[in-house]
Parts: sequence; structure tokens; C-alpha cells
Amino acid sequence: MNFDLKTLELAAAASEKCDLLIVLLPAGFKPGKDALSALAALALKNGDLTTKAGKHLQLYQVPAVAARRVVLVGLGDGSARATRQALQALGGAIKAPQTKRMVLCFAGAASAASVSAAVQAVADVSYVYTTTKTKVEARSLSRCVVGVPDATGARDGFDSGVALVAGVEFAREWGNRPANHATPSLLADAAKTLAKLPRIQCKVHGPAEVARLGMGAFMAVAKGSEEPLRFIELRYNGAAKDQAPIVLVGKGITFDTGGISIKPAPEMDEMKFDMCGAASVLGTFRALGELQPAINVVGLIPACENMPDGRAVKPGDVVTSMSGQTIEILNTDAEGRLVLCDALTYAARFKPAAVVDIATLTGACVIALGGVRSGLFANNDGLAESLQAAGEAAQDLCWRMPLDDDYADGLKSNFADMGNVAGRAGGSITAAKFLQKFVGDMPWAHLDIAGTAWKGGAAKGSTGRPVGLLVHYVLEQSRSQVRQAKAPKFASRSVTRTAAAGAVGKPAAKRSSSPKAA
Repeated sequence: MNFDLKTLELAAAASEKCDLLIVLLPAGFKPGKDALSALAALALKNGDLTTKAGKHLQLYQVPAVAARRVVLVGLGDGSARATRQALQALGGAIKAPQTKRMVLCFAGAASAASVSAAVQAVADVSYVYTTTKTKVEARSLSRCVVGVPDATGARDGFDSGVALVAGVEFAREWGNRPANHATPSLLADAAKTLAKLPRIQCKVHGPAEVARLGMGAFMAVAKGSEEPLRFIELRYNGAAKDQAPIVLVGKGITFDTGGISIKPAPEMDEMKFDMCGAASVLGTFRALGELQPAINVVGLIPACENMPDGRAVKPGDVVTSMSGQTIEILNTDAEGRLVLCDALTYAARFKPAAVVDIATLTGACVIALGGVRSGLFANNDGLAESLQAAGEAAQDLCWRMPLDDDYADGLKSNFADMGNVAGRAGGSITAAKFLQKFVGDMPWAHLDIAGTAWKGGAAKGSTGRPVGLLVHYVLEQSRSQVRQAKAPKFASRSVTRTAAAGAVGKPAAKRSSSPKAA
């Protein structure tokens, strides 16, 4: 789908030939003397329409308007959130087979954030998965013109929105693919395609290389599968070589049976989504390839299947991680943390400014937060605050959870340095405490996206989250690094871990505290 940005007032919008013209009416709408303004003013006066976000009125073959169909829709306060809400209410009209060319016109000032949200919302509601379907209509919408009073002022928001669409849809595509169409090898091939974009490099490590690295926990998970594991390493080089990178680590379990601790049959098909953390890293790099920010980013994806087999790891087995720490595998269905712990150890070699891992890690996080917010855990307050702010800006929300040391008590083992599970209570927290054992003093955050990465039921499918959050975070860190570079010479000349982790950059307090709001 193609997006175009255009300076467009309502008077000119009436002359745009299209299948669907959407007019976004903010609170306090001031009509002009044109036909569309008069029509909107009349509808508002007669009570057929309000400017509350999402309230709309559909009209056909309107006199003096070239569009086949016109929808007047309330925009509320005009915020990014209201814009997304308004357009989501029109999903049926936007996705309709007869809607091939659409014009979206803001009937008032449009902020960069609102324009970005509009682009993303149109893409979201018109998305169609087709890869493994033979009798499905592809997305009918081929072109969307976004009309604003001042295209120059909205350009940055528009460009970021288009880039985010590319990233989110890349993540959704790979998240939605069945496991036999998204094996570790195919996921690695997808990562290689990203290396065609400027400043992106890709290296794929196979089983022999992973063995030489000593990734015993990762290899243990992959033992039961016929599909060979892949350790994917992406690099986006947008800044000086000596600038510390942000490292993103995505869980890439392309299918999770639970292994010997096998899952119940109902809804096991949804375990193809267990690589959505990996998909979000791929999607983030896809967006970075479009945006080209001045920052260095590393993406690490440990990809494998978790299958039951004669060779599969067993409950009670003890394995040695890349860090040298031993792990008693008490439950083979707690495999995500096993592949992530070795990837986190590997991340240390980059001397990162910050490390963020993204994983569909625990059902406990779904119980705690549902599908609205991702769980956020962090050992650094500045990093946590930066991620929370990015989530708010992207409308890709997260909620900070506690990391008190007491939660780690249940991970103690009589036969290894630690067990991989600690019982049902506080399951998302104990999983995060397990990962924390492998990050040392690196500023680190963990995003548990088990509740937000996909939807079940009739709307089953990948959401592409948290690509929006990650891209906003990386862009803000890029801007921060640019500002720091322009600072007076007495200031730090290099990007420190503290600066890249966030404005505060202090370790999380060890005392007991309640979860912090996003």
C-alpha cells in the first residue's frame, strides 16, 4: 500500500477522485464556505454527528464532492490516541473490497503524532494475511492520501508513520506464518533480506558455531527438534563505531510444544506466535532501515523449536549456560528463558548502552496485565522510564513490574546453580529474576509480551507489538545522543551507559515497592 502526504484543505478535498473520503472533524471545528464544511456543520447542528472520537456519518454520492463515498468522523481532541480511535471505528469502510483509493483529510491542525497515528491506523485496519491462503482477497486499499493544512510541518510524523507500518507489518507477517512456514532457517532468511537496507548487516550462526560459543542452555531447548537452530545477529550502524549500541534480544521459539512437559492440545496452534519477540526485533530493524537514525543497534535472535523427542532435554536435566552457570531444567516448557539467557550473555560483548529483551515469556503476565499492556521489568530506573515514555508515545503501552530480590528465592536448586522455574506464584516476576542472573551490571530491561503480541478468537493473529514502542525508544535515544554530541565540550564526549539507558540512569532500588505506572 502506498501513502502520500498532501497539503489539502476541505475545499480542495471535495475535488479528490477516490473511493472513500474521510473527513476528520476535531472538537471546536470551524467550518469554511466550501461544500464539505457546510455539510459537516449541518450534520453537527442537527445532532446527526458529534466530534467525539469515532462518531461518524456515512454519505453516498454527495453533491459537489468527487468521492464515491464520504465519511464524516469525530476526531475528539485531535490527539494521536483519538486519531487512532476514530479510524479504527471505520475499519469496515476502509477494508471494504471497493475501497481502493482513499483520501484522509484533517479538517483542522494536525500534529506530527496524529498524522503518524493516522497512517498506522489505516494500515492496521486494512491489513490482510495472505501468505498461506489461496482463496482470500488481498488488501484492496492500494493508495491512501493524507491531507493536512501544512504538509511540511507534518512530514516527520508522516515519514515515521510509514516506516512504522513497514516494521509492524513485517513483524505481523512472520508472527502469523504457520510454524512450517517460519522455521528457524526461514526466520534467518528473513533477517538476511533486511541486510539489503542501508546500514544493516546480518550474520547467522548455525549449530556448530553456537556449540563453540558454549550456549548450552540454548542448545538444550533445540535438541528435540529436527529443525536446526539459528542464532541471528543483526547490526544497524548509524553512528560512530565507538558509540555503544542498544542491544535488542528477541525470543525466537518458532513453535513451542512445551517439550517433554508438553502443553495441552487446546490452542496449542497459537504457539506459532512464540517467536513474536523475534518478529518484533525484525520489524524494528525494518523500520530503522527506512528511518536511518544516528544510532547503533544490535539485534540478537536465538531461534529454534521446542519439541518432544528421544533426544529432547528432560525435566531434572542440568545444563551449562554460556555464562558458566548451571541450570536444572525443572520444566521444559519454561524454554524461552533458556534461549534468552545465552543470548543475554552474548550481548555483553558489545559493551551495550542498554539491553532490552522481548519475549512471549509467561502466561502469568497475561493473567496480570491482559492484552492491554506488556510487562516491563528493569534493573535501571532511567531505562524503565525511557521505555515507558516510548510506549505512551507509540500507544504501545507497558507497565513496570517489581524485581525484588526475594522473588528469586524459588529459583534455588539442590543440583545446579539455579532452577529454571519457581512455582506459579509471581511467575512473570520469577522468570524475569532468572534472566537478571545473566545480565551483570548492564542496564537491562525485559518486556513480557505474552498478552500483547497476538490476539486469539475470531481476531486471531499477530499484532506486531511492541515494534512501535521499540522504534520510539530507539529514535528518542538517537535524538538524545545527537543532543549530547552538540553539548559543550566540558560535557561527556561519549555516550555512556547511563545516558543511553535514560535520563536518570540509576539502578533500580532493591527495597520492596509497588509496580510503577507507565
